Amino acid sequence: MALFGLFNGKKDARVDKGLEKTRESVFQKLTRAIVGKSRVDDEVLDNLEEVLISSDVGVETTLRIIQRVEQRVERDKYVGTSELNKILKEEIVALLKENDAGSDETGDDSSAFATREEGTRVIMVVGVNGVGKTTTIGKLAYKFKEAGESVVLGAADTFRAAAIEQLAAWAGRVGVPVVKQAMGADPASVAYDTLCKARADKASVAIIDTAGRLHNKVNLMNELTKIKRVMQKVIPGAPHEVLLVLDGSTGQNAYEQARQFALATEVTALAITKLDGTAKGGVVIGISDQFKIPVKYIGVGEQLDDLRLFDREEFVGSLLD
Repeated sequence: MALFGLFNGKKDARVDKGLEKTRESVFQKLTRAIVGKSRVDDEVLDNLEEVLISSDVGVETTLRIIQRVEQRVERDKYVGTSELNKILKEEIVALLKENDAGSDETGDDSSAFATREEGTRVIMVVGVNGVGKTTTIGKLAYKFKEAGESVVLGAADTFRAAAIEQLAAWAGRVGVPVVKQAMGADPASVAYDTLCKARADKASVAIIDTAGRLHNKVNLMNELTKIKRVMQKVIPGAPHEVLLVLDGSTGQNAYEQARQFALATEVTALAITKLDGTAKGGVVIGISDQFKIPVKYIGVGEQLDDLRLFDREEFVGSLLD
């Protein structure tokens, strides 16, 4: 199943608009970092380090980027500050590529959401309450449906009545079926019923919502493990993807959530939401680098079509141009 972003040399207007606050913030900080300087020296690099950290790129990732820029400056001997933006973009893209955050696959957006496999593709979605998890599931369902796929949603976050209602509302909006039970029902039972329906209907995609918050990490791990085990009784190998949704506007909080969920379950992909409302979109770069889990989707608005496949080159270009 080909689900990664594309780079065709053109900017996505929504991605560009969504990153506007971050871009303006970074541009202003970069301008201050090089004021009065004609070449990249230690002082400029120190200022650049501060710019990246304050944009929530993260300390470890920032140090790696600075080291790469330093190597370029050393190799090229003389690098003017006018070249810094270009070098910075190239080195961040190269870093993300090494960490496999993004893809070089080509094609259009519809083909990227078209399934390539027989049977039902099962996606289990995890994340704390309030990060845009249910909204992301709705947008994913819309994308798949637009690509001609049949989708079934499973409301396995049974700890909150609002979560069930919200997912049902999104299902109605997109026009796809949702499997649900009463609040307090066994989440694994909902997941089981969802996959049974998906298999009976020969649906190509099943997306399972899960609880946003349990009492502690052990409870979370046990619940997710149970859901996986039950789903595999219906469709061997399920879930084929565990998608962690993170709120990009929360900065360092998103790092901690990624860390906790990575310990609780095997996260295979990330979706970073709410980038249109923050000046700290650099969090995408840091999380991509530090957790070695590919960022697959970014949220750049509230509309159905405002979920985008992550493309490292397009993202960095929109962030720094």
